[in-house]
Amino acid sequence: MLHNPNEAKLFPVLSPEKINHLKEYGTEIPFKSGDVLFHEGETDYPFLIVLEGKVRMWRRVGPGEQTLIYHKVGHFLGEISILSGGKSIASAQAVYDGRVLRIEAETFRQIMAVCSPLAELVLSAMVERTRDVEAQTRQQEKLAALGKMSAGLAHELNNPASAARQAARNLHTAIEQAQMQAIQRDERFVGAQREVLKKLGTEILEGRFAVPNLPTLERSDREDELTNWLEDQNIEDGWDYAPPLVSTGVDIPTLATLAAAVGQERLDAALAWLTTTLNLVSMTDDIDQSTSRVSDIVAAMKEYSYMDRAAYQEVDINHSLDSTLAIFNHKLRRGIEVVREYDTTLPKILGYGSEINQVWTNLIDNAIDAMRGQGRLIIRTAREYDKVRVEITDDGPGIPGALQDRIWEPFFTTKGVGEGTGLGLDIVRRIVIHRHGGQVRMHSIPGDTCFEVLLPMNAVVDQTPIIQPAELDSVAM
Repeated sequence: MLHNPNEAKLFPVLSPEKINHLKEYGTEIPFKSGDVLFHEGETDYPFLIVLEGKVRMWRRVGPGEQTLIYHKVGHFLGEISILSGGKSIASAQAVYDGRVLRIEAETFRQIMAVCSPLAELVLSAMVERTRDVEAQTRQQEKLAALGKMSAGLAHELNNPASAARQAARNLHTAIEQAQMQAIQRDERFVGAQREVLKKLGTEILEGRFAVPNLPTLERSDREDELTNWLEDQNIEDGWDYAPPLVSTGVDIPTLATLAAAVGQERLDAALAWLTTTLNLVSMTDDIDQSTSRVSDIVAAMKEYSYMDRAAYQEVDINHSLDSTLAIFNHKLRRGIEVVREYDTTLPKILGYGSEINQVWTNLIDNAIDAMRGQGRLIIRTAREYDKVRVEITDDGPGIPGALQDRIWEPFFTTKGVGEGTGLGLDIVRRIVIHRHGGQVRMHSIPGDTCFEVLLPMNAVVDQTPIIQPAELDSVAM
């Protein structure tokens, strides 16, 4: 379970003795799942203490909702606006059946005036909660800005990238046709020789000789072997012909068959036509792959930010992890092996898609930094009862034991000066626990650092997660 020293300040739990003492000033009120205890913007609402059940605090953000926190038994709510005299900054809604102790606003102010221990506790929580709401609002604004930026990038890049990709494919076809027409009119070859060349060229382009990506050393050995064979055939430019032929899987026996068909004196011309065709087609393929990569990045950015979608929607966890990994491809391909151990039977969960991706972003980015660009990153997903579990593990040097309790603190970082803000794990904590009623845990030893995130799967259509009584001690801390 996440340990964070600021949680106790944000959400102190009133002892049974304090609650019993306050009962003489209020009234116990039962509620049903979905009942609204007070609305955002109200000026006349009470101070509440949760006696049974769980209460969700949320506020309107644009067309959607932003969950601030789930209050459990012993938590109190409604103090900020009562003491400040302003309107309620959020709505309070029951997650499932329960009871609250209702103390009217004026009575609560009188209690605060004469009960200094309670006043100190409430005022301390009020200050921390005000800061917490402001931090969450800033995070929401950043995510909204990311969505707008993604929309602009998608609009500006996707159309030209798609056009370039289609042009590359058309050019590929045109080159094949032009080369076939050229050999048909090449007077150096007679009819049967032309047909042999055309047939070999077509088979190569269709991938008949294709081989898996060869290790660099093996590729180099094959090129040297083929170059030596070509020199034995009195081909002066053998070193130039060998690379494209080896890359497409053409071997010495195939070329020996070609030499027998076209004649030794025409082999050089045949190889020149063949390798020119392969080089031209290879360049168009490179253009196609490059523009395809641009389109893939735009698509990944769109998925990553969940732009043009409702803030709260079904989220495919495996897909959201892949979208985040695509964003980090430029860092991962330099020397980090990514191992995906996904449970392909995972159901979708209801949540804030772009914020869940922010969790993966911060955890994966930290892992990459810890490994200094070289190592093994393992991403696991699994179902754990009514939750989805995600583990992000790296084989970096680990987090020193003396610092492990501090990593969740805002602005605390183990990175060098200028390399980190110290807000990444604080954002993870807020999104997982406050926004989704989940849990986040960490264990770390040298060579094995694992962050584990648990997200509830079940929710109802009004966007209020269904939290079962067994989870009372594991959701809001």
